[in-house]
Amino acid sequence: MSFDVHEYFSKLNGGDVLIAYKGSITTDLINNVLEEIEDKMDGVDEQAKIKKKVYNVLVESLQNLYHHIEELPEKLKDDFESKFGILVISRENEVYRISTGNFISSEKIKFLKDKIDKINSLSRDELKDMYKFILNHQKLSAKGGGGLGLVDIARKTGNKLEYTFQHFQDDYYFFNLDVYISEEN
Repeated sequence: MSFDVHEYFSKLNGGDVLIAYKGSITTDLINNVLEEIEDKMDGVDEQAKIKKKVYNVLVESLQNLYHHIEELPEKLKDDFESKFGILVISRENEVYRISTGNFISSEKIKFLKDKIDKINSLSRDELKDMYKFILNHQKLSAKGGGGLGLVDIARKTGNKLEYTFQHFQDDYYFFNLDVYISEEN
């Protein structure tokens, strides 16, 4: 049985959900989500440091989603909008979770998995060094910052990036990234 995106989205909607969205990822959506989360975070009694961290990590997460989302093959376009993605921002106890998801072709999995595993293996100081190295030595790609996004998210949260690749259909998988933000880090 193949992965059910809608069932997965329903499972993400447990707990105290601030924002839940599935559909086409556009610049208008990104602007609206950022405004909405800012309003919602202003409405809760939360430390300014945490609000800023959640907002900054959300910006990076949305940029990654927007820039790296793939056009679906024709046969999947009947079931999903173009540039389809998932975003859920929730809070459980003192921890915020930003979950993003999108379809990815099988040929890109190894590169992405290796990159995330490398980031997860580094200490805080090593992440800082990697960030500086990329900033100073990498050329910016047409999609943005030359690979800084995931490194920056790991640096800002101090937590490991959690991810899964669920087989969907043929050569397409659904990539999910969970980022956790807490006071301690």
